[in-house]
Amino acid sequence: MDGSAEVIRLDAGPETVHWGYFDSRLSPVATIESGDRIVISTVSGGPELLPPAPFEVPPALPEIHAAHGPQRFFGHICTGPVAVRGARAGQTLQVDIERIEPHYDWGHNVIRPLAGALPADFADARVVHTKLDRERRIWRLPWGHRIPFRPFFGVMAVAPPPAWGVIPTPPPRANGGNVDNKELVEGTTLYLPIFVDGALFSVGDGHGAQGDGEVCLTAIETGLIGRFRLSVRDDIALEWPRAETPTHVITMGFDPDLDNCVVIALRQMLDLVCDRTAIDRHQAYTLLSVAGDLRVTQVVNGNKGVHLMLDKRYLDPFEPDVQD
Repeated sequence: MDGSAEVIRLDAGPETVHWGYFDSRLSPVATIESGDRIVISTVSGGPELLPPAPFEVPPALPEIHAAHGPQRFFGHICTGPVAVRGARAGQTLQVDIERIEPHYDWGHNVIRPLAGALPADFADARVVHTKLDRERRIWRLPWGHRIPFRPFFGVMAVAPPPAWGVIPTPPPRANGGNVDNKELVEGTTLYLPIFVDGALFSVGDGHGAQGDGEVCLTAIETGLIGRFRLSVRDDIALEWPRAETPTHVITMGFDPDLDNCVVIALRQMLDLVCDRTAIDRHQAYTLLSVAGDLRVTQVVNGNKGVHLMLDKRYLDPFEPDVQD
């Protein structure tokens, strides 16, 4: 991975991960300045999900199992948290996702009874292990399909509000977490509202490929290495996470009810459009109806997810048409 010598690297290991939960009381395992870059590696899955030979398992993964297994929550192995010096509650953390690479060459997908979008349809659990062809950047599914390698981190989060106490990682919330938004690939930016001093950023749940919805419960779950630039913003006030790709702005909503997810994402985008253009809320509502794309992020994490995408060109200044 590219980067200068001063970029901190934080690797997943027994002393640098928390498994299955977020907690504002966690002590940071690294501290950086606002605007600095950090390289973070992640691993994924419990001991029951390790692949057979000839797949190679990174030594850190069984070491994490041994150290955390007996006490672990159900959920994700997250590397961190990383404190950003000077970050304060009420500000926003800008997470520039600069680079994503595979940590190892395999992934897994799990179907489990009583889970996923069709919880009653599959009575037997099944684990599928998948090989990554690094050179061709494709996954080889055992029955023959080839899936493009399009990696992103399913979990990116700051610490939750202290009043929430210890919370499990699977449901996405206002602090981010298990967002599972496949748009958050290399070259995109995530914005997270900060709830505690230092922000306390954690990352995990590497995905090698995922469809919108993540319907069977999991993506191609794998280990990834990311390079992030973490910057504190005091000029942005957020209630919910937002994101930007090179071409689009994205708002998000999380709730057990998909209808409520739509309302949250839509209201957030109306706020964004009105803040960044000269049009009023009625005009923005029309704009989103004719030019916005409302998508189901995932339906399997307790809190479901919806994201609304709008091309950035609609935020550019324009001259109103003059009617004769």
